[in-house]
Amino acid sequence: MADSSFDIVSKIDRQEVDNALNQTVKEIGHRFDFKGTGASISWSGQNNIEIKANSEERANAALDVFKDKVVKRGLSLKIIDAGEPKLSGKEYRMMIGLKEGIDQENAKKISKLIRDEGPKGIKAQIQGEELRVSSKKKDDLQDVISLLKGKDLDIALQFVNYR
Repeated sequence: MADSSFDIVSKIDRQEVDNALNQTVKEIGHRFDFKGTGASISWSGQNNIEIKANSEERANAALDVFKDKVVKRGLSLKIIDAGEPKLSGKEYRMMIGLKEGIDQENAKKISKLIRDEGPKGIKAQIQGEELRVSSKKKDDLQDVISLLKGKDLDIALQFVNYR
């Protein structure tokens, strides 16, 4: 019998992030506490979002609104890598990076976790920015998914290509 397998990936649904960003722009434009503060949020390149405001507190408040919208759209907050607001001229700027892909360090950590705590007979292979987990038994694969969902890893994981 052939092995069953699935892939562990860390991907961002760009459309959902864009929707959350647009909802944040709309809310910042309408909310009374943001009136006259010059607060704005926008894309800055492919993987970054920039928040501008006239005070550090307003920049952090705009970040909180954005995080709220991200959660409501069903995305994990682990994809957000927010920096500190920095004074640039007369306004504060905050860069938010979006984390995508599983780097080698995290891939090795996940692979070791599966070997140490997962069922016997599970194989985990690192393939670029994803991991392929295979086993003879599908129940063991379900156990691995449950194990990883229960762990507090610092990246958002999705489980795809379950066969």
